[in-house]
Amino acid sequence: MLYNHFMNNVINKLKSINKKWYVPIGILLIIGIYFLPPVHDRLSTRVELLRTRIVYFFNPPSEAVFQPSEQTQNPLTVETAVGTARAEMMLTLTPASTPTVKPASTSQPTATSEPLPASVVLDGVVYVDQHNRWNYCGPANLTMALNFWGWGGDRDDVAMVVKPGSPDTKKTFIERGLPDKNVMPYELVDFVNFQTTEYRALSRLGGDIQLIKKLIAAGFPVVVEKGYYERDYTGKIDWLGHYLFTTGYDDERGGFIVQDAYLKPGKDLLSTYEDYIDGWRSFNYLFIVVYPAEREAEVLNLLGPWADETWAANHALEIAERETQEIEGNNSFFAWFNKGTSHVALFQYADAAIAFDQAFRLYAAWDTSEGNRPFRMMWYQTGPYFAYYYSARYQDVINLATTTLNDTISTPTLEESLLWRGRAYYMIGDTNSAIADYRAALQVHANWFPAVQALQELGVQP
Repeated sequence: MLYNHFMNNVINKLKSINKKWYVPIGILLIIGIYFLPPVHDRLSTRVELLRTRIVYFFNPPSEAVFQPSEQTQNPLTVETAVGTARAEMMLTLTPASTPTVKPASTSQPTATSEPLPASVVLDGVVYVDQHNRWNYCGPANLTMALNFWGWGGDRDDVAMVVKPGSPDTKKTFIERGLPDKNVMPYELVDFVNFQTTEYRALSRLGGDIQLIKKLIAAGFPVVVEKGYYERDYTGKIDWLGHYLFTTGYDDERGGFIVQDAYLKPGKDLLSTYEDYIDGWRSFNYLFIVVYPAEREAEVLNLLGPWADETWAANHALEIAERETQEIEGNNSFFAWFNKGTSHVALFQYADAAIAFDQAFRLYAAWDTSEGNRPFRMMWYQTGPYFAYYYSARYQDVINLATTTLNDTISTPTLEESLLWRGRAYYMIGDTNSAIADYRAALQVHANWFPAVQALQELGVQP
């Protein structure tokens, strides 16, 4: 009886509510339900994806084009003078930029004195996917590489260090990490070298198929960074960066055995040598090797000349120079971009800037009938920022970062772009904008050392 009386009262009260309030009450109820933890955890990524699609519909990121200005910089101010002096001091700590000199021949060395087996598939690979997470390709692949050698951690253990995300502790760990779209190769290498004691890692540019096969044949799987092509929701071919764990090869089938954290299913897939190279080119043939610390000498011996970072960068430069002459069509953009990246690795910033200028000209002339422009390129690589900044082309740094942050991504959450724009703002005397960008970077990547240091140098609390 009491229950019936209660329900009758509820029904009567609902009937007394003016119908005009039904919509706002319904909206409030939906919002309240959405923010219930079990519901929010399930739907937040889908809502973010929907929001991104809406933003991209009205502002297609593939249409955003950066045009290098090469204009003279703003008039010198006291702050600019101080900043320039500081930049010059920093440059003295590294080899000086030099004019272009064609490197000595770095033709591919003999990978091994003995023929490699026709097929090798490494045992003990534990597949780790990136599903139910956001931008987890890096943590998933590094976890596979470490687990192969017996590490007991998981992908979240890696992510908590390399992509901690927002400092807002009221959010769940997954929610905090949503804004951070990418993990750089050096962050993965640093995790191994500084967060573990039993294992080591290194990365190099300018790898090739024979070297990867040699490492695998010796028992060392390899992580590579590559371009990945898929059809987006509009049906057009889209490009994004991706890590790939390489754990075997089969010459008869003509490809590598790979673990793809993104695909379903993604375990023990065959990537033909042609497709592998085509995607790998987008990242200057960069590879990462993870190995037990006690086997470092063995790894360095297997690498041969690639053990020397400078040699590897020069080798990558030679490959890029050859490909700028041999490759036509859209892929020529990647060849010129790689040339710039290689020059940056060699601290040849003026030469790098010239190469990137050409890359961006080719980007503007991209044949979109073959697919979207690779608008995410600056999400993953920062070479142009180095090149333009250390060539005193600060406005180009600002323009490139602004195009990347405002026009190629649904929210301006790329900490590297924010950092470099902040540095360039400081150099032209706009300290307030620099501080704002540094602080914004820390909202994407909590306690990120470069942004913290930049603020401390200005006497500002992060």
